[in-house]
Amino acid sequence: MTSIEVQALTKEYGTRRAVDDLTFTVLPGRVTGFLGPNGAGKSTTLRLVLGLDRPTSGTATIGGCGYASLREPLRQVGALLDAQAAHGSRTGRDHLRALAASNRIAPGRVDEVLAETGLTSVARHRVRTYSLGMRQRLGIAAALLGDPGIVLLDEPSNGLDPEGIIWIRELMRRLAAEGRTVLVSSHLMNETASFADHLVVLGRGRLLADTPMRDFIHARVEPRVRVRTTDDTSLTAVLARHGHEAVQHTDGHWTVRHARVDDIGRLTSQAGVPILELTAEEGTLEQAYLDLTSAATEFTAPPQEA
Repeated sequence: MTSIEVQALTKEYGTRRAVDDLTFTVLPGRVTGFLGPNGAGKSTTLRLVLGLDRPTSGTATIGGCGYASLREPLRQVGALLDAQAAHGSRTGRDHLRALAASNRIAPGRVDEVLAETGLTSVARHRVRTYSLGMRQRLGIAAALLGDPGIVLLDEPSNGLDPEGIIWIRELMRRLAAEGRTVLVSSHLMNETASFADHLVVLGRGRLLADTPMRDFIHARVEPRVRVRTTDDTSLTAVLARHGHEAVQHTDGHWTVRHARVDDIGRLTSQAGVPILELTAEEGTLEQAYLDLTSAATEFTAPPQEA
């Protein structure tokens, strides 16, 4: 399978630089989450990769080639950028049949992707009668139509119900497991954390991070341990002797900052402190993302009063 290579990519609109000297690679075999605040340049970058806009300088290529030079683009790259793109007067099936015919894809593939996206029962309904979630599924069906090695999805969970969100999550994981290159842009941090292996994060058009997701979180969110005991005095004493400071909460448990479960477990075991609970308080993608992008957010709301 091929990769997406972005090299020194820059795009200017008048005096505004939407993408600023951007370099990263999206590799096959994993789901890459594409994150950034509003106005960070994500949509512009996707448009440049897909040949929908021309860069001011730099390149965005697919396996070393520009999108416009691909002989059978739908067979190589599948993309969902706008779920509203399908003509409302066509049926879902006819929309896919037209795409298949124009890209020399066998008609039988249409029924396969309709079944894969759960649209078989409404395939003969006009697109204007579709809900947002159904249009989203139709857009995903179009992206999968050519059985491409590269899949780009912009906010694929938008409009989907809980069952649909679970379905798209499993679909992206399966595509990556098959060795395909999967790039997914999303604003939903918790959802991204459930499927992404790797992250590319933008801020004001520049690259802020290009790293495995777990490394991204660990580098920006302090490790903490949650402890519960029947002997608070002994617990705080042993922690203090080893340079740990613990904070007690109203329900009785303690939080030890900048600590790992293995270390706290070993110390309390050696000191004979009775432990009722000992767990890691995992940092979240949302915490790490907000920490990184707080200075790169173009549109922010004022803090709320208590």
